[in-house]
Amino acid sequence: MSTLPALPSSPPEPAAPLASPSLPPEKTPWLLGLLDALLSEPLRKASPADLVRHRILAGAACFLFLLNAVVVLWLIEMSQPVTPAVIVSLLYLSVLVLTRQGHTITAPAILLLATMTVGLVGMIYMDPNPRGGTHAVTMLLPALAVYLVGPRLGLLFTLFLCLSLGLGQPLYRVTAGHVLPGPETTKLWFSYGIAGIAFLGAWVLGVLHSTAKDAAQTTLERTLKVLRKRESQLGSVIDSTDDLIVSLDPQGNLLTANAAAMQRYRQLYGRELQPGHDFFVQAPPEVREAWAARITQVLQGRRLRFEEQPMVRTGNEMMDISINPILGEDGQPLGITIFSRDITARKEAESRLGEMHRTLVDVSRQAGMAEIATGVLHNVGNTLNSVNISTGVVLDQLRKSRLSNLAKAAQLMREHASDFPAFFSQDPQGRKLPPYLIALSDELQEERDGVMREMRALGESVEHIKSIVSMQQKHARAGGTVEELAVPQLIDEALRLHAVSFERLGIQIDREYAQVPPILVDRHKLLQILVNLLSNARHALVGSPAPEKHLTIRVLRSPEGNRLRIEVQDNGMGIVPENLPRMFSQGFTTKKDGHGFGLHISALAAEEMQGRLSCGSSGPGQGATFTLELPLSPLELNAPRPSRIEDPGRPA
Repeated sequence: MSTLPALPSSPPEPAAPLASPSLPPEKTPWLLGLLDALLSEPLRKASPADLVRHRILAGAACFLFLLNAVVVLWLIEMSQPVTPAVIVSLLYLSVLVLTRQGHTITAPAILLLATMTVGLVGMIYMDPNPRGGTHAVTMLLPALAVYLVGPRLGLLFTLFLCLSLGLGQPLYRVTAGHVLPGPETTKLWFSYGIAGIAFLGAWVLGVLHSTAKDAAQTTLERTLKVLRKRESQLGSVIDSTDDLIVSLDPQGNLLTANAAAMQRYRQLYGRELQPGHDFFVQAPPEVREAWAARITQVLQGRRLRFEEQPMVRTGNEMMDISINPILGEDGQPLGITIFSRDITARKEAESRLGEMHRTLVDVSRQAGMAEIATGVLHNVGNTLNSVNISTGVVLDQLRKSRLSNLAKAAQLMREHASDFPAFFSQDPQGRKLPPYLIALSDELQEERDGVMREMRALGESVEHIKSIVSMQQKHARAGGTVEELAVPQLIDEALRLHAVSFERLGIQIDREYAQVPPILVDRHKLLQILVNLLSNARHALVGSPAPEKHLTIRVLRSPEGNRLRIEVQDNGMGIVPENLPRMFSQGFTTKKDGHGFGLHISALAAEEMQGRLSCGSSGPGQGATFTLELPLSPLELNAPRPSRIEDPGRPA
């Protein structure tokens, strides 16, 4: 990646958290700052909801202290007793002292509520107005008590108000004679009864509000706790990976980065990744332009993945880079994430694997050539035995030929050329010569016929050798050339290369060829696969204790009709179930002198021809079936499917 370098050789720091943008400090209003100054350190560090309660307590105590100080000054001005007001001011000041030094607000809240309650009740009792306790302001105390100290302690203050005002105040007014008996007394009792009920109602409403708020707060805290836990788990997962993970805003500024990216950046540039800064500040102009175009594409909803060398590298590093958009709730992109993985080792492994594959192909080709050459030598060797026999018979017949007797008869006739009539009629040798020549002619004719028979056999043997060499030359052509082939014919040619060994081992070959069209295929690769399969079947049959050894070769269409299937089935040693999945693995073999290349290379060659090589077996001693499937050409797929015929009468 142009801006994400290759991974470091050392593991990343596991404890490094995800880099996140540093938020500016929150600006606190001066009033809240003043209230926080009245709180102790533990109270200032409380949760946001509790901090609000703490601030309200401090603010209420401060306000009431200042208000009561004004009352004290007014009482002094009016020459009224100030002792109760001073005591109340000192109590409010004590509340402020407790909030500045305490760890909880329970004690200062109780003191504040008690001071307010006693002060309010005392003022109502001293007020000449008999209905002062029914004023709506008294309902603030139950609500404030529930808010500051909770429902239970708040109920105590509420009950005190109900008893002291709802019952005690009217009783005090009637007993003290402030209210005359009659309708006024009834109204007084009714008013304070309603006030007591209102106190309880205010407490109930405060409890409902507090309960709902606490439930919401509890749910929120649980949700936040779960989110923090999952965020921590996700951060641990992201930080534990060696991949480089970075998120950027639409302008290319850094949002977050995992530990691997931070450490790599620090190693390369000697500086820390700074959230909010331009991530591509170290990149050359052409790299910045390329990444600007990529970011534009990703922000439009596309996902990009590519391989690229890092901008700063020390070798042949290669990075696999994936860029994805970060989408908001409305589906609009808010930024991008970049995942970068070092695939240098994988690329080198793929390169080595390619070289190994080419080496295996060469080894397999040499093995196939050796296999074919062995068959050719066997066939040529047997044919040469026939040639030697025919040559020996001809030489023996020539040695035993009666031509020497014919030469003696001709010499005798030359000696009596001047008197043939007398020689043939009077000389005893002359009279025997004609019957002898007749008999000699018959014998020479028979001798010539024998020599001709042997010469014809000799010619056939030489012609057989010529055809074997010609077939070998045809198969020795360079591979890679696709040509139209009749598969059954190529199978027969492969069988002829193994014919000697099959005959010597007593292997019976059954051919079941359906009428299939020619296919376009690489002759060399297909012949290589067939030779390997036949060789594999021969070894399986040689090692089998079965008295009758059968090899069945089938050529047919697949059930789908779009592929050609070649099946090589034997009744040999079979394959154990645990070895079936590994039959085509490189280097796997069950033969003592095997190399594990033949079937592996055959499977690769089948894949290169867009085919598939598979095997199946019912178990040890049950034989095995190897199936090669090859695609048919489009013209052949449209042709009518012929009915299957078999030709079991072909010679092996």
